[in-house]
Amino acid sequence: MEETFAKVEELSAHVKEYVNNRIASVKLGAAEKSSIVAANIIAVAIAVVILSFFVLFGSVALAYVLSKWTGEIYWGFLIVAGIYLLTGVLVWLTRGRLLRLPIMNAMVQLLFKEDTEADEEN
Repeated sequence: MEETFAKVEELSAHVKEYVNNRIASVKLGAAEKSSIVAANIIAVAIAVVILSFFVLFGSVALAYVLSKWTGEIYWGFLIVAGIYLLTGVLVWLTRGRLLRLPIMNAMVQLLFKEDTEADEEN
């Protein structure tokens, strides 16, 4: 009888150890995936800031070039503003296809990248 209790206690200890290891594994997986997502978000944010400066200075330069061609400074800036207005309207009208779906697909690929790799190995 004591031998049975010893085996049950040993089995119980193994089950507890398995559950603890499984919880630790899930935590590590979540930490890894969240760090990958955070790193990608930071990289995209830095790229957006740099690209924004490029667009800003390029827009000012284009406005001055157009001002020189039209003869009035305000016309160059108005033309550039009109270009941005048209671009903004087009992006707004096609936001689902241009922004939402690619962002969702990229996030899903990042989050489930390891799962698909593990499935392919098996």
